[in-house]
Amino acid sequence: MVSRAYTVAFQGVEARIVEVQCAVTPGLPAFSIVGLPDKAVSEARDRVRTALTSMAIALPSKRITVNLSPADLPKEGSHFDLPIALALLAALDILPGEVTQTIVALGELSLDGTLVPVVGALPAAMAAAQEGHGLLCPAASGAEAAWVGAAEVIAAKTLGDVVRHYSGQVLLTPAKPGEVTEAPHARDLRDVKGQERAKRALEIAAAGRHHFMMVGTPGSGKSMLAARLPSILPPLSAAEALSTSMIHSLAGLLDEGGISRVRPFREPHHTASMAAIIGGGRQAKPGEVSLAHNGVLFMDEFPEFQRAVLETLRQPIETGEVMIARANAHVKYPCKFMLIAAANPCKCGYMTDPARACARVPQCGEDYMGRVSGPLMDRFDLRVDVPPVGFTDLDLPASGDSSAEVRGRVAAARAVQQARFAARDDMLCNADAEGDILEEIARPDAEGRELLNRAAERFSLSARGYHRVLRVARTIADLDQSANVRRPHLAEAISFRLASLALA
Repeated sequence: MVSRAYTVAFQGVEARIVEVQCAVTPGLPAFSIVGLPDKAVSEARDRVRTALTSMAIALPSKRITVNLSPADLPKEGSHFDLPIALALLAALDILPGEVTQTIVALGELSLDGTLVPVVGALPAAMAAAQEGHGLLCPAASGAEAAWVGAAEVIAAKTLGDVVRHYSGQVLLTPAKPGEVTEAPHARDLRDVKGQERAKRALEIAAAGRHHFMMVGTPGSGKSMLAARLPSILPPLSAAEALSTSMIHSLAGLLDEGGISRVRPFREPHHTASMAAIIGGGRQAKPGEVSLAHNGVLFMDEFPEFQRAVLETLRQPIETGEVMIARANAHVKYPCKFMLIAAANPCKCGYMTDPARACARVPQCGEDYMGRVSGPLMDRFDLRVDVPPVGFTDLDLPASGDSSAEVRGRVAAARAVQQARFAARDDMLCNADAEGDILEEIARPDAEGRELLNRAAERFSLSARGYHRVLRVARTIADLDQSANVRRPHLAEAISFRLASLALA
């Protein structure tokens, strides 16, 4: 007699259903787990045995074999403890076999039978809903998993609570979703004195999800500007919040099951490794580019990052997804992020200041910015020089629009784009448009076409650069609430593009 329970194995954000089969047969006493388990899964037999002993359940003096099917799929993580225990309890006739086959379970067992929270409850609930099953998980993971309303989520504190629930003794109440967190914007764009051109570029980048680079001397306000970008971004839509939270669930970043509607803002240090930025490691975990999905990836001191790390950004920027290929895993993560880069003009940082520049000017600037390849630089839609602010200007009162005012204009432009791409699931912003669709939505007027053609010929714009100018011009027109792309929109877009050519 073979009993069955179900759980999941994670491949990126995808949770694949795994059937846990348990057979108790005559033979020498043994407890073996087969089906390509890793070390954590193989150790589950000791945790399960001790947890059952703490409940006064003794294992029979027989051979216990647990098979994780499909057997050729790698099984990693401690969340296999609970489904293995359920399959074993069904084999011992302590739990009804038909019950364990209608739920997907995941959770780690302590030696006293307490259920320890694990990562990935949200994608596991999605997989359970697709199979028409309910989900059983630790109590601390219930609020997170309950966001998938299509699956009933039972969250238990101990293995004893699970047994009493499914044997009909003490029923557990289904879990409820956690709170939607709305973090207040403590940093306002008006805090930045001067830098009006940089603020304008930041607004355009936020409206169309364009990649943006700032170059300026130390202390000119580059990090201040980037830190205030979240305050002008619209909140995540329901679909965006769910897809982003699935990645954060796998990384263990969801706070008490709450799903945030605030767009992610990730700022890795320039010493971060390729695995930290792109993803990888032993279990091919998501990296910073995926954790910034639907949000912002801010890379300060951009040329200081390892050259190999910077070059690996080129493909995720273009495709919006990253494939992590390892000897034992090929995992794909979504990563539609807005890249904000900040850099000094040279190693010492004062190339533009004759009084403080080093003796190697201008060669030091060329060498320093040469660490960023031309193809990568070509992927920045906007580039702005951020000049130093005079100390006398710091005493002036705050000027310019507040974050709330800018956020209103950005939200209006995003609403226009959502209506434009409503029929397409693969496009959300102007930065996603390409090919015939881009030509259709960003077709300039006659004067604008003439200006664009002259600029392309005069400055030798690449095909990518040509199309990126059109995307930025379309976003500027959306901010202007204009149905057509006109010459002023293209002129402003070209001005931001030509600044980037100086570094390409």
